[in-house]
Amino acid sequence: MRLDLRGRMDRLGLMAPSIIQCALAAAVAWLVAKDLLGHARPFFAPIAVVLCIGVGLGARLRRVAELVVGVGLGVGVGDLLISRIGSGPWQIALVVALAMVVAVLLDSGSLIVLQAGSSAVLVATLLPPSGTGGLDRMVDALLGGVLGIAAVALMPPSTTTIVHRHAAAALDALAAALDDTAEALEKSDPDLAAAALEEARGTQKSVELFAEALQTSREITVISPLGRRRRRELLRRYETAATPVDHALRNARVLARRALVALDQGLAVPDWLPGALRALAAAVRLLCDELPSGRDALEARQALVRVAAAPTGDSEGFTAGVLVAQFRSIVIDLLQATGTTREEAVAALPPLAD
Repeated sequence: MRLDLRGRMDRLGLMAPSIIQCALAAAVAWLVAKDLLGHARPFFAPIAVVLCIGVGLGARLRRVAELVVGVGLGVGVGDLLISRIGSGPWQIALVVALAMVVAVLLDSGSLIVLQAGSSAVLVATLLPPSGTGGLDRMVDALLGGVLGIAAVALMPPSTTTIVHRHAAAALDALAAALDDTAEALEKSDPDLAAAALEEARGTQKSVELFAEALQTSREITVISPLGRRRRRELLRRYETAATPVDHALRNARVLARRALVALDQGLAVPDWLPGALRALAAAVRLLCDELPSGRDALEARQALVRVAAAPTGDSEGFTAGVLVAQFRSIVIDLLQATGTTREEAVAALPPLAD
């Protein structure tokens, strides 16, 4: 319970800037739409702010576009039909269906479809059509989106914090997969190998969140002029590492699966492999520590070169060969994550015996 509470507080600390942005920008959007533009009930303006900024990852600019288009479709279809056919159960069903069908045909994004349907419901039930009501609501949605973007530009969250949190989760998952596989091989325990494989199979979500965090951080860097050059430098290393880390996790899953096969069938496993996997996991954690600096991960690279160059014995048999091949592939992936080219990474490995 204490650990869960600590995790929730950490997440709150990470999301606090976005919550503050949402709260302040929503209030400003309401005041501008109501007092300056004279709209009676400009609820779409603060809604647009909240959807634009949000507290999670994702493309803010795309959300603004989808929101405005969705509101426009819902209000447009609702105003057009309800003014002619009246309001009632079957009218609501018809308006919502038509608005969502048009949204799906225009774009596959879920927000535009949901916003079109919900806007049509509001027009059909609570907001009967009026002369300029539809246009006012579209203006409110656009105003909220613009103010949401302005809030991100003027009060940008720390892109390094956003991206490092998710990069660290992916790297921690990789290091844990390597350590767990090493332990299973050391103890010749198929149950431990099965557990390591199960854990490794659940790591893809961390990679996806890492990619989304990079997208969000790039977008913040484009939107906000404050400290743009510094943010770009910090993101450069994470962008270099993202794809190789994904590949390394995939190779770690294959390695864990082959280790389970070897232990289940009592096949020979290279004696040096568990120790090499633990050294590789340590290098992964070192890479995680070096990434926030924005500089090349020289210490992690040197550690990986030492792992690659460590003497290894012969590996006989198909399964042992697959284990060695996956180990070498992970080393190459991680060396590329530190900034080396693939050719340099391959050259760091000793040649295999025939």
